Amino acid sequence: MRKHYLDNIRWITVVIVVIYHVFYMYAGTGVAGGLGKITGLDVQYWDMYQYAVYPWFMFLLFIVSGISSRLYLNNHSGKEFARSRTTKLLVPSTIGLFVFGFIQGYYNMAFGGAFDTLSGTPKVVVYLIMIASGIGVLWYIQVLWIYSMLLLLVRKIDKDRLWNLGRKTGIIAIVLMALLAFGGAQILNTPIICVYRFGYYGVAFFLGYFVFSHDEVIEVLKKYFFLLLAAAVIIGFVFCYMYFGENYADAPLNRNPVFTSFGWFASMAILGGSARYLDKTDAFMSRMTKKNFGLYVFHYLGISLVAYYLARPGICHPALIYLLSLISAFVTSYVLYEIISRIPFFRWAILGISRKKKEK
Repeated sequence: MRKHYLDNIRWITVVIVVIYHVFYMYAGTGVAGGLGKITGLDVQYWDMYQYAVYPWFMFLLFIVSGISSRLYLNNHSGKEFARSRTTKLLVPSTIGLFVFGFIQGYYNMAFGGAFDTLSGTPKVVVYLIMIASGIGVLWYIQVLWIYSMLLLLVRKIDKDRLWNLGRKTGIIAIVLMALLAFGGAQILNTPIICVYRFGYYGVAFFLGYFVFSHDEVIEVLKKYFFLLLAAAVIIGFVFCYMYFGENYADAPLNRNPVFTSFGWFASMAILGGSARYLDKTDAFMSRMTKKNFGLYVFHYLGISLVAYYLARPGICHPALIYLLSLISAFVTSYVLYEIISRIPFFRWAILGISRKKKEK
């Protein structure tokens, strides 16, 4: 049976990501957002939202991806898994950049005034820089593809010995696994581009596969949901209170034990709570699940359009800019998804929709 709570975690978390990027675009505290602050306030206290979600939302998505990988491999071969993940993840985050992603790169560069700096640079070079700048949110599926290919190698070595051991994981072990998240955060972090955190997110993905893909372990999370939630809320409050105003996305804060503990316990609480209360579906949930990938891929472009054409010249009041940015994120995403998913080659290159899947 399909585990609907995993689908619901995905689309709900992506909606949280969308809202996060609206605040990020006009951030006045902590990180240098896309456009930057558009209000005259000394402190934008709503920027606290970024601190409240950043430590866990992508960590949680990698856990879910690890669980989903195990469920897929229960009924498919390694070759089918590699082919599926390459089409869905690698193609949009490489080929898709050349045919569409450079558009996002253009706006990212425009916000930073890069075109003035590159004046006189050959157009081919500028185009390649636009492609690199256009990766944006696609870093997630790039990293996920790497983990997926590594998983195939690990499976050949492990032969399910470690996976079977994961079935015995109890609440004490789950709590202590917060140390693994902390340890992972200290290693394999790329310089400059701080989102590529192969250690931290690798812990999430592989624990998702080896531990949390077991129904028995999910039952433990369901049983201790309220305790895990209490821990997440307390640690989250401490994190936001102590570090509001600092750069939460880069070292040393993103390797801080409070950061990683918040990320861990929030993910555990949401995973357990969703399994307990959201293992169901209806027409709305089903539709959100179906359009989820398109929302993730295109939403930042929708925000960028409002930021560039309305917020940058100061045409609208800041409050209206925030609202229009949120609306544009959803509208742009769904419109582009409906159009591109119907065009051969582009649906493959940008959305990873193969011809066989579309025909089915």
